[in-house]
Amino acid sequence: MARSTSRSAGSSSRSNQPRTQSLPRSRTFLDFVRAFFAFVALVVLLVAVPGALVIAVGWPLPSGTPSMDWLQQEITVNTFIGVLTVAVWLAWAQFTACVLVEIKAAVSGVGVPGRVPGAGPSQLLARQLVAAILLLGATAASFAPGLSQFGQQLTEPDKAPVASAQQTPGLFGQERQTAAQTASAVAEQAQNAAGQANEGGSTAKDDTKFYRIQPPEGRHHDSLWEIAERHLGDGRRYHEIYELNKDRTQPDGSKLSQASLIRPGWIMEMPGDARGGELVEMPQQAPEISPELEQQISDYSKTGDHGQGGGQQGGGSGAVDQDTTDITLPTQRPSGDAGFEHADLPSAPQTSASSSEDSGFSFGLPEALIGAPLLAAGLLGALGVRRRHALWQSAMGAVRGRGMEPPTPTGDAADAQDALLVGADPRSVRLLDHSLRGLAAALATESRPLPTVYAAWLSNGDLHLQLAQPAGEPPAPWQLGQDQTFWMLARSDAEQYEEAETAAPYPGLVSLGTMDDSRLLLNLEAVPGIVSLSGSAEDRAAVFASVAAELATNGWSDRMTITLVGFGQDLTPLAPNRLRHLEDIEALIETMEAETRQRRGALGAAGHDSVLTGRTGPAQHTRWAPHLVLLAAEPDAEDAVKLAELAADASRLGIGYLVGTESGDLPGAAWEMEITAEGRLLAPLLGLELDAQLLPQAQQRAVVDLFLGADPEAAEAGSGNTAERPPFLVDVTEQGRPAVYARLVGPYEIMGLDSPDDERSAQLHEALALLLLHREGVHPRVLASALWPRGVTEDVRDALIGRLRDWLGADPDGRPRLGTDGTGRLTLAKSVVSDLDVLRSLYHEATQGRGVGNRAVRGRLLTDALVLVRGPLLPDRPRGRYGWLTHEIIDAQLPLLVADTGLALAEFHLEKDRAERAIEALNAALNSAPSDERLWHELLRATHSLGDTERLRALATDLITRSGARGLPPRTEALLDELFPAWRGDASASAG
Repeated sequence: MARSTSRSAGSSSRSNQPRTQSLPRSRTFLDFVRAFFAFVALVVLLVAVPGALVIAVGWPLPSGTPSMDWLQQEITVNTFIGVLTVAVWLAWAQFTACVLVEIKAAVSGVGVPGRVPGAGPSQLLARQLVAAILLLGATAASFAPGLSQFGQQLTEPDKAPVASAQQTPGLFGQERQTAAQTASAVAEQAQNAAGQANEGGSTAKDDTKFYRIQPPEGRHHDSLWEIAERHLGDGRRYHEIYELNKDRTQPDGSKLSQASLIRPGWIMEMPGDARGGELVEMPQQAPEISPELEQQISDYSKTGDHGQGGGQQGGGSGAVDQDTTDITLPTQRPSGDAGFEHADLPSAPQTSASSSEDSGFSFGLPEALIGAPLLAAGLLGALGVRRRHALWQSAMGAVRGRGMEPPTPTGDAADAQDALLVGADPRSVRLLDHSLRGLAAALATESRPLPTVYAAWLSNGDLHLQLAQPAGEPPAPWQLGQDQTFWMLARSDAEQYEEAETAAPYPGLVSLGTMDDSRLLLNLEAVPGIVSLSGSAEDRAAVFASVAAELATNGWSDRMTITLVGFGQDLTPLAPNRLRHLEDIEALIETMEAETRQRRGALGAAGHDSVLTGRTGPAQHTRWAPHLVLLAAEPDAEDAVKLAELAADASRLGIGYLVGTESGDLPGAAWEMEITAEGRLLAPLLGLELDAQLLPQAQQRAVVDLFLGADPEAAEAGSGNTAERPPFLVDVTEQGRPAVYARLVGPYEIMGLDSPDDERSAQLHEALALLLLHREGVHPRVLASALWPRGVTEDVRDALIGRLRDWLGADPDGRPRLGTDGTGRLTLAKSVVSDLDVLRSLYHEATQGRGVGNRAVRGRLLTDALVLVRGPLLPDRPRGRYGWLTHEIIDAQLPLLVADTGLALAEFHLEKDRAERAIEALNAALNSAPSDERLWHELLRATHSLGDTERLRALATDLITRSGARGLPPRTEALLDELFPAWRGDASASAG
């Protein structure tokens, strides 16, 4: 795992191994004496002893293979001396091995060396001798006690080991403190802790280990994650260190209250199994203990039983509460509220891919999209806008050859669309948007600035905003959360908010993933520096794609610029007005240097200290729209320094940077994250470990194909995952009477079926309407999510499908009217039709079928089609149902189809100069398509053809009244100028 640290600016490389900072300490004459005698002792033991044995005794072992006679020889003094000599040689060999092990550990800096089997006191002696010699070097003070203490070391158990490291006091600009402690203070700390244990006046336990935080070295800062990674073997165990030390009074009077806030000079108690790294066994005999440090260690040891509660409070000085330095999971209040729909249930209890197969369906859906409710809602909303735009282009003649039906997604694109339908939670998007805008409006009313928000949590039905620092009491109905840095809005209060006429205050919020069923949105534009993301290239790409797609399509922002570098060129179809792609880092730096200067100047000229001030004032929100940079490729050292300099002031300017890195070390990175192969997003310095929100490459291509299919020009080029779908046509002759006929255009009515039980009637009617509007088929999971947006179990879903199948019955040939196609989607038989199907078929037959060559047939078919239009689609929807219609484009298709039918029938009558009949047809179409400009234009022409000026004036007045403050469209004004020039005078007189 990459270390979560920052390199110093300009450094081209850095070892992943922690580097101990050795501070100078004065050496005494006694140190030199000890080192000299230790050297002499080593020479004697390693060289003189074997030399003396060779000279005095010789080699004790026989030179050849001994015979059995050797066992029968008499035991003499020489035999006894030979056995002792062998024992001495073995002891010397063992001691030599101990010396080599200790020297290797000292030189390599691995900390506690390996144990030589059976060595015991022999290895301790070797350690003391080696340490005494190395005491004159920079590492000795953190390696072993002095030689003079060896006697007690042999008779006493191991005492409290101590380690040292480097650490800054905080992530986000907390005031740095310098520590005057030298490396020898580490030894002093350890001896003091051991001495206190021996005296019985301390509550420290045997085998307790301590870790002393030292000042940072350059830009390198240590962290609890790194400490756990080095000494416990797993950075995720930093929580254990935090739990051992939180709320314990440190030497400077403050307390550890957040895992990312540790200061130089602080003492950390370590778990009993801590090993390696800079940890060193330090008994009480460490030299030169200062009384001040002795008292500090003693006082801290007495706080070992610190289960005092109140973990939310800071230290005595309160300095640690100056800024929020980690993203904390908010306290969840007990509530029976179901929460922000899928936002609270990232894995809603709907059918999974495997369960679909178990139920007899052949495939599942992309879980990455299903588990991203806000991203899915944004993508569906943007896709709907794109498809509506394409329909209008077709209707207005801008694009030829496109009918009322958009291309049908196939393959992966079809699966992606179904996954978006299952996962999308537009209600949560709407509540989030209204809540944030309502907060901004309330603060503006009180003349208060927007607080800096680092993150938003959707948790247990509530919206929590985590502030960078306390900002006082929030405006009602917001309330303080678990502490002064949390503002909370309950779900019931959020539902009361209506759309406010104010700029989106926090458009840079983007989903990163979930933790304990709470969804985190990180505010990228508020980061005081760069956000770095490490991990494999493939995993990083999935995170970058998810972030880019949600920022480009989310519903809680107005305008923004998203610059993609090193990836995402194929993502631009999602939002061409927001997404832009740059080829390399050089182009990015040039662009951002210019924009940074421009924004600084604009803020200064406007008198604002940040973009947040501007968003709550009278300034246009477009002027302070965020610019978010997503850089997938790791910059080199020089470019990294330039980016760090640009990002230093970025949060004030509304600019955010997310940068990928291979190593995990990036200069200027304020927040550091890592994506693992298991889909976990780790940010130990922020206190985060999330189930990451990802958009893998396969789903990314499928989503892009959906947007390309909705683009008429791109569709002509062909994306490979969409196909032109002919409209579902029914037999409109007398012989084509359906078995089941449903009227959807107007009040919902069903003919040909018995009424279902009242208890199930609403669900069955809604399910049938969904299937009638999707003749291509509906995936069972899409049906379930449409009827139960909060989630449903498989047995309930399957029971409904069974009831629906029984209700619809079977055709005379025995085939059920509700079937399943080869892809597992539910489909209706052709004998089940709706008035919308008949309307499409009549229009198609009149304009492309029998009506093309027979004028009388065309008029009759168009008249019959217009008679079917009894109002809008399903106007009498039960409250709380048919929410899935917000994802549909039928609300755009139906008015266009009605308008086309009315225009065709009006043209039919005008061919015979029957203007009154044409006006009647146009008025009938306007009842269902009142905003279609083409109908008004033809109505003006038809009315003008009558030569009735007063009637034309009344029509013009009606048009002006309907247009309201927006005014008439330019083409309508031009037509009025041609047909009735006096309309402007009438309009002026009316206004006066």
